[in-house]
Amino acid sequence: METEIKTRTRWIDLVEDEDLAFIKRFLLFSGSLKDLAEAYKVSYPTLRLRLDRLIEKIKILDNQKIEDDFERLLRAEFAGGKIETASFRGLLASYQKQKERSHEKNPKS
Repeated sequence: METEIKTRTRWIDLVEDEDLAFIKRFLLFSGSLKDLAEAYKVSYPTLRLRLDRLIEKIKILDNQKIEDDFERLLRAEFAGGKIETASFRGLLASYQKQKERSHEKNPKS
């Protein structure tokens, strides 16, 4: 009996190079946000916000319940602070409506 294995992209493969560089520096600074803030020449709260956004982004990219690539990307961009709340909600709602209409026209057997 053949087992079908669904290949799924790992979260680390979806993270932008800038975020990977941040993760690397974070590790090389042994997780010290104070030292990392000094290296980036930003305040501790600024760095903490960046880390919090990155954590949320990784949670979304790693969320196996989100199967749609576009929705995953949209949610990750919002979590990363690249899309404002109103724009995110509008884009997501429009996309979900479009998916529903497409599904109604072409239901899967």
